[in-house]
Amino acid sequence: DAVAWMTGAWVGTQGVAALDERWSPAAGGALMGTSRTIARGNMVAFEFLRIVERDTSLVYVAQPHGAPPTEFTLVELGERRAVFLNPRHDFPQRISYELSADGLTLTALVGHTNGGRPQRFEFRREGR
Repeated sequence: DAVAWMTGAWVGTQGVAALDERWSPAAGGALMGTSRTIARGNMVAFEFLRIVERDTSLVYVAQPHGAPPTEFTLVELGERRAVFLNPRHDFPQRISYELSADGLTLTALVGHTNGGRPQRFEFRREGR
């Protein structure tokens, strides 16, 4: 429930690409997510995502293109913000999500733990 604000269907654009990310409601100790990127009428990227309860914290699990899972540990949790780290991973090492005050925009930042400019993805609630 700590990240229930992420649930729903989110859409955005990046250059010529259309993005969508969908998060199911929490059940069984997990949120399930999928991400898809469409460019020029073709799916060019997809990802299976999970946020799972482990011990007393949350773990973000990413599987881009169906690859083996990579885990990121929760290091910061706010009312509308969550930050996950895996400093041993090549890229990304840091993934954060933040919900706007009006609840209509979900921003994801993906980057390194130290330095560099993170990639920014902005999503609007689908249908809004």
